[in-house]
Amino acid sequence: MENTKTKAKKTSKDQVQFPAETYLFWFENMLLQRRFEERAGQLYGRQKIKGFCHLYIGQEASASGAVTALRPGDKWITAYRDHGQPLALGTSPNAIMAELFAKVTGASKGKGGSMHIFDKAVGFVGGHGIVGGQVPLGAGLAFAEKYNKTGNLCICYMGDGAVRQGAFHEALNMAMLWKLPVIFVIENNGYAMGTAVKRSSNVTELYTLGESYDIPSEPVDAMAVENVHNAVARAAERARAGEGPTLLEFRTYRYKGHSMSDPAKYRTKEEVEYYKSLDSIESVRETILKNKFATEADLQAIEDKIMKIVDESVEFAENSPYPDPSEAYHDVYVQKDYPFIMD
Repeated sequence: MENTKTKAKKTSKDQVQFPAETYLFWFENMLLQRRFEERAGQLYGRQKIKGFCHLYIGQEASASGAVTALRPGDKWITAYRDHGQPLALGTSPNAIMAELFAKVTGASKGKGGSMHIFDKAVGFVGGHGIVGGQVPLGAGLAFAEKYNKTGNLCICYMGDGAVRQGAFHEALNMAMLWKLPVIFVIENNGYAMGTAVKRSSNVTELYTLGESYDIPSEPVDAMAVENVHNAVARAAERARAGEGPTLLEFRTYRYKGHSMSDPAKYRTKEEVEYYKSLDSIESVRETILKNKFATEADLQAIEDKIMKIVDESVEFAENSPYPDPSEAYHDVYVQKDYPFIMD
């Protein structure tokens, strides 16, 4: 989370921008997302996890860089590729894995599955399955923060396909009109499902869509976690100063298909390998070793710790019970005795 240790420093070209503890946080944080989802993919193949499952592998910097730029109390909302952000924020891997298994100990009590992870304790207001549906919700969350004068903001993630939805444009218009403290983030991984951006949009520089509403907007190389942190930090400063929203286009890449059912035959192996050569985790690893922030043995110890956490999350999910059928009637309405809910 935001503190004096994670604020960027003015450095020469050959110096790193952030202290050792920040790079070590990023390494461990992104590695947890990567190893957790690699295991989830394996478990999906074994039919331990069923239904839809959209992996974040390759995009981890988009979450981890934002975590260090924001602070507790801020709200986070995203679409259905939603394992990375809560893991980055500190949600228990046990709760997320159990949710993937549809177990009652899951983050959404086994009723949401992969696409509907929620964790109020860390400010994560969910993954949402309707394309673009979370964008006006993100603006609404920001409205609540402004109305209640909390000083907090909402960061609202979406995929590149969501910007073709009318709700996106309506939300941007109202957010700028009311100067809401919201950071809109387009995670542009190049494809809306299997369709390349250039095949579905006349505007391929997606950040420019914000300029239609006079929203400060910029592209961000989101394969570098430092760039993500700096861009989000600037946007957060504007939001907290009452200057309204920012639109950031995170240019990133997913190494896997749109979902586990997608063989991703619409792109070349060469393209995927190119982006893997830019991998954010490996880049941070190199920075840590080059600057002697830690040794190879230290990083291996982190790897071992992460694998133990992932193993424990699988064991927890395996041993947890499924929800009782009566659970379908719970958490539907805030009013406990709402007359149209009958056990």
